[in-house]
Amino acid sequence: MQFGLRQFDLWRLSAVSPKLGILGVLLCAIFALSACTEKEKEALEEALLNPSPGKSNEKNGAGFSGIESLETEDANFNRHIYPTGGIHNDKGCGESPCLFLRPAQAPEDPIFPDWWTTEWTMYRVHSNYQNNPPPYTSPPERLKSDDFESSTGKSWYDSTYVPRHHDGTRSNFGAFMQHFEKKCLPLFKGSNDYSCSFVSLGNKTYLIRYDDRPDETPKCCLFSPMNHPPRLDFVKHLEYDIRRSQMLGGTVDVYTRLFGKKAESLLGYVFEKESRPDSFDERAEPYRHPHSMFFTGSTAKPVPDAPIVSINYNNFRMEKPAPSETWDIVGKTCPKKPEWCCLYGSDCNKIPASRRSSRPAKAAE
Repeated sequence: MQFGLRQFDLWRLSAVSPKLGILGVLLCAIFALSACTEKEKEALEEALLNPSPGKSNEKNGAGFSGIESLETEDANFNRHIYPTGGIHNDKGCGESPCLFLRPAQAPEDPIFPDWWTTEWTMYRVHSNYQNNPPPYTSPPERLKSDDFESSTGKSWYDSTYVPRHHDGTRSNFGAFMQHFEKKCLPLFKGSNDYSCSFVSLGNKTYLIRYDDRPDETPKCCLFSPMNHPPRLDFVKHLEYDIRRSQMLGGTVDVYTRLFGKKAESLLGYVFEKESRPDSFDERAEPYRHPHSMFFTGSTAKPVPDAPIVSINYNNFRMEKPAPSETWDIVGKTCPKKPEWCCLYGSDCNKIPASRRSSRPAKAAE
């Protein structure tokens, strides 16, 4: 087992293990366990596989407490673990790590900064996408104005965050929040005419709805028990797309893959080809900024009618999110045991009220 020297790894290990001091963690990380005693090795393994409950990295924010773990005996548990090709979990990867080999002409893979914040514009493309596929500029210059609908949102990411609830897995770290203003993620059948936020804390991802949510839908539900934030090097799970990388004047590098039994669902991430300084952290080394992401949404008609969705980033920057302004909303909004989000027809044994209505609720007075 190898451990790199990334700062967030050292913070995470020192935060979750009371048995290892920071000096021990540093030595083990630097010398890849060769300098560790057997006792230190055992403690390090235990820290990764069975983190001590109640310990959190205070440098990473307050986190949340009081959210009970759902038992795996729940019949809906596995139905809410969606294959993501290694990006959010390893379901379906088998013994393979879901990696793609790179062609000789591919550049070195870009990586995310340890933490970041960005505003964005979402384009729901419903027409003329067959002859004008993504990636897109902002707004999409190859499309007519009536080919798409636009809305706005914001994302926050922190790879160093450690949840207070530990589930005993190595993947239970990181925080990621995506807020969709007035138009929720058009990935599911039915109207998306309401604001929503998807919040990933460690392995768990929650869906938060607001006052404009559909009638009888909960403010909070559990989207998935195993859907961690993308890792810094997540593009290794995507294929370098030579053809799409030649679009937009050759200014971007595009990474894609297809999902589904018939390879009917597309996912792509776009990075700027050239490195440039960060607008927030002037001390940071120049890096290749994320440009956009695109994916196949729900094609259900009349709504949401989203065969292609593109989220184009505006002012992507290395600004560390404040938990009190972002994912602390989970602890403030969610009950101790949130109900499942039954967003797909096969998600739940019994479809709750949240699936029975898509009518917009009246705004709170």
